[in-house]
Order: sequence, then structure tokens, then C-alpha cells
Amino acid sequence: MAKCAICEKGAHFGNNVSHSNRKTPKMWKSNVKSVRVKTEGGSKKMYVCTSCLKSGKVERA
Repeated sequence: MAKCAICEKGAHFGNNVSHSNRKTPKMWKSNVKSVRVKTEGGSKKMYVCTSCLKSGKVERA
């Protein structure tokens, strides 16, 4: 699973808990996209989460 290059957000792990209180493993995946990003040396392809894109921490190429 990819991590955000800006905020290091990745997958989260925990348990699904049923009504009878049985636990099964669960993974929540973060919304990470592969995006071309402007850098000082041109443009570069990076994995960036959508919350970083929306907040303006990254400028698309």
C-alpha cells in the first residue's frame, strides 16, 4: 500500500467487531493517488493523498 509523500498517511489497521463481539482483522486504506507534481527541478510523479491535494499543500504539474 502506498503512503502519501507529504503527510506520510498510509493504511490503518484494527478490528471489525460484530454484534456477538467477534473480532476479525480490518484494514482501512487511505485515498492516495499517483499525481504529477511541480518541483524545483521540473515535474515528478508522487503518491499524494487527496486531503493534501485539496488543501493546496501540493501543486499539480
